Amino acid sequence: MASQWQGIHQLLQAEKRAKDKLEEAKRRKVKRLRQAKEEAMAETDQYRMQRDEEFRQKQAKIMGSQSNVLEEIEVQTLGKIKELNASYSASMESVINELLSIVCDVKPEIHVNYRITN
Repeated sequence: MASQWQGIHQLLQAEKRAKDKLEEAKRRKVKRLRQAKEEAMAETDQYRMQRDEEFRQKQAKIMGSQSNVLEEIEVQTLGKIKELNASYSASMESVINELLSIVCDVKPEIHVNYRITN
């Protein structure tokens, strides 16, 4: 009878050891899953930060090029205005004299379509 109790006791101990091993395996599995999840989150965050930085750089480049274009257009506009003012100043007197000569120099002529009727 003692050998039966001893056999049962050994079976219970073996069952307890197996249960402990299973629990330890589950804890290791949970730990590995948690670690993998943390690594994936860290990698995702790093990738997101990298993409955000690339986006900010591209946005700054585009906005910078737009401001450069605006400055270039402003410079061209001012240059064109100066050119037109210079042309105006150079041509103003001769154009006014030409207009005055045309307006003041009246030469009366009979129009070709005019018919003299008595």
